[in-house]
Amino acid sequence: MKTRRLGTNGPAVSAIGLGCLGRSDFYGGRNDAQSPATIDRALDT
Repeated sequence: MKTRRLGTNGPAVSAIGLGCLGRSDFYGGRNDAQSPATIDRALDT
């Protein structure tokens, strides 16, 4: 996994992240089964 450092002495974090924009507000209706699956998939990557 590629990482990037936050600031000069900050932690190294994943170069790819999952945004924090609300999943139901801007992308149509919510899907209570798909939303946790999306987060689980992001954590597995």
